[in-house]
Amino acid sequence: MTLQTETTAAPASGLTSAAPYSALLERVRYEGAYPTPERADEAIRSVLASLGRQLVGDERVDLAACLPVEAALVLTAQIPAITPLTGWEFVKDLAQRSGSTPATARWNVGAVLAAVSQLAGPGLVDRIISRLPSGYALLFGKAELRQPRYRSGTA
Repeated sequence: MTLQTETTAAPASGLTSAAPYSALLERVRYEGAYPTPERADEAIRSVLASLGRQLVGDERVDLAACLPVEAALVLTAQIPAITPLTGWEFVKDLAQRSGSTPATARWNVGAVLAAVSQLAGPGLVDRIISRLPSGYALLFGKAELRQPRYRSGTA
């Protein structure tokens, strides 16, 4: 008697919610075109630490559950900020904390959040973006579509 097993194709990105840290590291290294795994690891740790200071509630818990343990620990080790930063302030804060330029920080954010988005999936990413101040959609590689605000009492 032969045992048949069903196989499923892995996603094109190679990342699933059960991906080990090494898979996340390689994905970020690819996305950011980093020359070494150490440089990609540095980007992951600095971006996730900064994101951990911005996220609260269920979105923080749900994102941590999607990440490899090593990445989840970096995210959840941070105490959330009292006043959340806009997307641009987030990048400037990351640049200051990491001793880099805003352009480099933006590059790191894009590389890391592209990989994180693949792990989290579009539903969770949308929830995260809706809970954060303006500017994060672009950091996650999405268009920022906000409802226009109309002033009452004007024609």
